[in-house]
Amino acid sequence: MMNGRIALILSYASGVLLTVASFRAAAQQAPPQEPLVGPPARIVGQASFNKNCANCHQNAKATAEGNAQQGGRTAPDTETLAQMTPEAIYGALTTGVMAQQAQNLEDSEKRAIAEFFGGRPLGAADRGDAKNMTNHCTSNPAISGSATRFAWNGWGNGLANTRFQSAGDAGLSIDQVPHLKLKWAFGLPAGGETSGQPSIFGGRIFFGDYNSFAYSLDQATGCIYWSFHADAQIRTAAVIARIQYNGHSTYAAFFGDKKANVYALDARTGALLWKRNLEPRLLSHITAAPVFYKDRLYVGVAGSEELVSSDPHYPCCTYRGSLSALNANSGSVIWKTFTISDEPKPTQKNSLGTQLWAPAGASIWAAPTIDPKLGAIYVGTGNAFTEPAADTSDSIMAFDLETGKVLWSYQALANDASPGDCFGPAPKDAHCPHNVGPDWDFGNSPILQTLSDGKRILVAAHKGGEVVALDPDRHGALLWTADLSAGRDPSAPVQVQIIWGGAADEQNVYYTLEAGSVGAVRLVDGKILWIEPIEPSSAHPGAGGRPRRGLEAAVTLLPGVVFAGGWDGVLHALASADGHEIWEFDTAREFTAVNGVAAKGGSLGAAGAVVASGTLLVGSGYVGTGNGMPGNVLLAFRAD
Repeated sequence: MMNGRIALILSYASGVLLTVASFRAAAQQAPPQEPLVGPPARIVGQASFNKNCANCHQNAKATAEGNAQQGGRTAPDTETLAQMTPEAIYGALTTGVMAQQAQNLEDSEKRAIAEFFGGRPLGAADRGDAKNMTNHCTSNPAISGSATRFAWNGWGNGLANTRFQSAGDAGLSIDQVPHLKLKWAFGLPAGGETSGQPSIFGGRIFFGDYNSFAYSLDQATGCIYWSFHADAQIRTAAVIARIQYNGHSTYAAFFGDKKANVYALDARTGALLWKRNLEPRLLSHITAAPVFYKDRLYVGVAGSEELVSSDPHYPCCTYRGSLSALNANSGSVIWKTFTISDEPKPTQKNSLGTQLWAPAGASIWAAPTIDPKLGAIYVGTGNAFTEPAADTSDSIMAFDLETGKVLWSYQALANDASPGDCFGPAPKDAHCPHNVGPDWDFGNSPILQTLSDGKRILVAAHKGGEVVALDPDRHGALLWTADLSAGRDPSAPVQVQIIWGGAADEQNVYYTLEAGSVGAVRLVDGKILWIEPIEPSSAHPGAGGRPRRGLEAAVTLLPGVVFAGGWDGVLHALASADGHEIWEFDTAREFTAVNGVAAKGGSLGAAGAVVASGTLLVGSGYVGTGNGMPGNVLLAFRAD
């Protein structure tokens, strides 16, 4: 113990500083876990880190100061620890050099701490491998296909992120939707949360998941071609593109992971072609799907540094969101631009004398949008972590595709500095803003659409429920706003309305709302056409036995049909004309999986449904920030 705290990972044991080598030696000590700790363990691990760890390890800026105070002795900082496996950390806490210091922790806490730092479930490296599954594909033919026809490639089904699919490419019409039937289910070993959105390309499915594996399946049968073990959880959609690698032309599948690594895999075999880390520090993530355009890969990076701001020993905050352009053939970084141009500088010290920094924040959580006409790329940014809030937080930003230069930005909400622990009546430390913002960042991709009269429009929605329309041809000039938060129950505790995004055709844009409804907004003038309440299922109640109200999953659109998923696990198909329901399917139940893995669905959130070549896919089981139901299944539907 050190000052009543368990020194997580770093400790003076009999006067000897625990080294990184000690952790690696302990990596073999972690036993297989049945079942693995579910997603709520992330919260437990984060809390344990905030409470118990800061005396002995901090980020690089704080560690340098601490080294001088400790006579030059060096302890691994959080950037180093973030590269370690959960098995190594768990082994050190249970049977390794940290066992004595951690003796008062419950085993569930040790596992949670290991998963928090390790970035994936404990034991997933063994159980998630395809070699442990049944139903392997009997052949593996060469891949061929179109990135734009009969495919759903990447997050938004194209450079414009409209999440729209034509009836022809979908292989599914509004008349066929009521006849959709489940064809197969694929279980995710060691998965407690199904957070990656699948892509469909060349008759194959590509997706990554919470268990830190990427998979490739056959679209028709669900048989498995390959698996790839990443360093951490995968929340991004995959994008498939042809590249030149070592003098040969091949299709590559691109992913990002929770440790801010980008991967290029051989799409046919799953072999690693290259890997690039874009931000080597704890709590840096890639949740935004990569976007491929003209031999470049564009990737946004997000950070969760605000989650540890409540630790008075932590020198918060220095993280800034960023957008990078990579050579898709090699992974080399062509340019990297921060969403906040000013570097963080020391500001004040808190009650313990810890140095605080600013500015920070403005993460990029969602896939960038490409504008070939203007040679521009658009992103939405998150809230600020420090005050005064940077004027590029809670914004839509435009960058030059070639150079990364910021072209313009539009801020939807100023002064939204909102560290995670500063809400409520509890006493605040110096890092908390005087006026805490509502945390209404843009968590979804801007949608670039051309209207029937040829006019172009850029649309996105922030968490507060406001839809913002900008003119990309006039440097982001505001066209209109539409407030969809009017659809919420004023007595409900939910303050967030829209997170992961909408879908648009040439007439309207559609969004799911946490209030428990779906809304349609006319693109030409922002008029709200309809808001349709969705009654939650009573089959899977939440806290207090109440139905799990609310919809969060990204919207998917076919001609005449809007697909939307809810916290209750039900996937809905609504008529886009007026919102009336034409089909639904309850995913929150057990399934017999084609790969021999025990599979169960849960809440639907973040990733939306995708559809191409007659197949509708949806992953079920999302905990997120709303205490949803865990799950570990990918479901495939067809109308034939």
